[in-house]
Amino acid sequence: MRAGFSLVVALSVVCVGGFAEELANVKALDSRDLLIADNGTVKVGIDRAMGASITHLSWSGYERNTVNIHDPGRLIQQSYYAGEKIDRQNQGQNQVWSPWTWNPIQGGGVGSWARVTTFEKQESGSLYAETIPKLWDMPDEEAAAVMRQRTGFERGLKNAVLVECELESQRDVEDQWGGGRPRHQEIPALYFTRNFSEFRIYRGKGEWDNVPQSPGPPWGRTEVPLNIMACFNERGQGIAVFSPSATEQWNFGPHREGNSDESTAAPCVHLAPLVTVKLEPKSVLQYRYWIVVGTEEEIVPTIEALLELYSGENVVLINP
Repeated sequence: MRAGFSLVVALSVVCVGGFAEELANVKALDSRDLLIADNGTVKVGIDRAMGASITHLSWSGYERNTVNIHDPGRLIQQSYYAGEKIDRQNQGQNQVWSPWTWNPIQGGGVGSWARVTTFEKQESGSLYAETIPKLWDMPDEEAAAVMRQRTGFERGLKNAVLVECELESQRDVEDQWGGGRPRHQEIPALYFTRNFSEFRIYRGKGEWDNVPQSPGPPWGRTEVPLNIMACFNERGQGIAVFSPSATEQWNFGPHREGNSDESTAAPCVHLAPLVTVKLEPKSVLQYRYWIVVGTEEEIVPTIEALLELYSGENVVLINP
């Protein structure tokens, strides 16, 4: 998804929350590193120091930041898996994540943040960034890949954030991970503050199912028929995720006990729509997703409109 791109609509993962405390790499948000898109209802921000991942989400009904930024494995970010699981402990691979696949992370690796090469607010008001991701299992190893992302708003829907993502894999075809293997991909990985712990699946026509889940990991897994799942707080404010390209059960659940509303706290909640894709060494993968915020009454009309427009979307996979 290059700066002038036009996204073409065509056609059991382990989430990387950084839960070993000694690996936590906490960094408070610094406004000098942030780009914010603000449409008067929602504020969404990406952070240059955190791989240009989404690190801020708030809205008129809830003005605190809802994104958990406790370590590089949290945030709202791109995350992919490819090739064979290999043991690289003799090269410095963290033993907690060994053996491990090729796993580029937009935020960064177990102890470092990813490098951003393009970071700009476009004339349209959308935020655009290009990131050289880190491999999750290593302390500070860049992946042979580029992640591109445009973050903005869905036209005509004030409480809907639109995110367009692309991975360009640049692996050597003879590298140690080998060729493509069908693997679950998180599209995307999302981590929110712990107080948004009431999970609901949208059934359509204003109907929701509550889905209780004990603290993990391991995360819960559930069918999401319309590819819309939300997490709410006790005040009735919620965050719904619509990822129309998902084909598998979603990962979801709270981490640890508590009801913290702090974005840097260790406890959090997690959502991850999943799709199975075989990424080859030179694959390009594109997809889009939407985040809708507010009360149920505010969320429902927006997700019904999105379903009408985009429910048939799939990931776009380009293999040279």
